[in-house]
Amino acid sequence: MTETVSIPTLEGDASFSAYVAHPHGSPKAAIIVIQEIFGVNPGIRQKCDNLAAEGYLAVAPDLFWRIKPGIQLNPDIEPEFQQALEFMGQFDQDIGIRDIEATIHHIRRELGVAKVGCVGYCLGGRLAFMTAARTDIDASVGYYGVGIDGLLGEKHAIAHPVVLHIPTEDGFVDKDTQATMHAGLDDHPKVTLFDYEGLDHGFATEVGKRRDEDAAQLADSRTSAFFAENLS
Repeated sequence: MTETVSIPTLEGDASFSAYVAHPHGSPKAAIIVIQEIFGVNPGIRQKCDNLAAEGYLAVAPDLFWRIKPGIQLNPDIEPEFQQALEFMGQFDQDIGIRDIEATIHHIRRELGVAKVGCVGYCLGGRLAFMTAARTDIDASVGYYGVGIDGLLGEKHAIAHPVVLHIPTEDGFVDKDTQATMHAGLDDHPKVTLFDYEGLDHGFATEVGKRRDEDAAQLADSRTSAFFAENLS
């Protein structure tokens, strides 16, 4: 079963929507699915549906709601891709993390699921790292997060396990940035980095031209094993 729910902000002065996919029976845990710059589009909703099929309560909050609620863009359509970049430029990531924290609270307090993880893609991959450093999320996964090298000063605050999936030919994350990520995180006791040789940004998208089937299945199998171990 799927539904759209309303989640109050931490301040309680407004609310935002979230797509929710329910598993059959009681969820074994909850996973917040953090959007790309294209909004809670069909690909992100499919991610939620897949996690629900694995037994998780999956929740994808609309993080762009302050810009325009309900954004759904297709990265394979160039004008929509450019529009997504514009929205990204308007998005306040610090406030976005507070909305993710509000989602964590809502899941635990209102939906009754104590263990909560998150998985994010692109912008969401960066936000997953920030969520690990700034909240009490139980486990975090980031796919092709952009600009994580600039967040390494927060790594000391990461208290729960993190996995980062890094395509080595990411057009948005150059080789020097990847090297900085490895130098800063390879010895972190809570963080694991996986490299995907020859792959570009967006390789694990559910739909569209960017997907690489073999690499997506490998990364997703690692994510599934990670959540099974850390959200049980």
